[in-house]
Amino acid sequence: MAWLYVLFAAIVEVFWVIGLRYSQTFWEWIGTIILIIFSFYFVIKACEKLPSGTVYAVFTGSGAAAIVLIDFIVFGADFSITKLIFIGLIIIGVVGIKITTDEKQEKFKTPSDGGD
Repeated sequence: MAWLYVLFAAIVEVFWVIGLRYSQTFWEWIGTIILIIFSFYFVIKACEKLPSGTVYAVFTGSGAAAIVLIDFIVFGADFSITKLIFIGLIIIGVVGIKITTDEKQEKFKTPSDGGD
């Protein structure tokens, strides 16, 4: 489930980054702020089971790759094969991190539930 939280965070990140760029009205800015809150909520939930460095790397890498691809496809940004190669490297890195990271099986114990 933790990896789903990372996926949700990255998907929502795409929308709030677009919102930061294109929001003009009060309600568009409110929507962007709400998306930022949801995105970081998903990151926090993922960090309960996965190492925070891994979560952050996958969240930012996959979100950045998705945003660049959307810029190419939807917003007509300049495309080059070099950019595509580097996006591919980001995706390879994200997949590599995912493959080599296991979810924590044991929850952290707090003093109130008998932990130290």
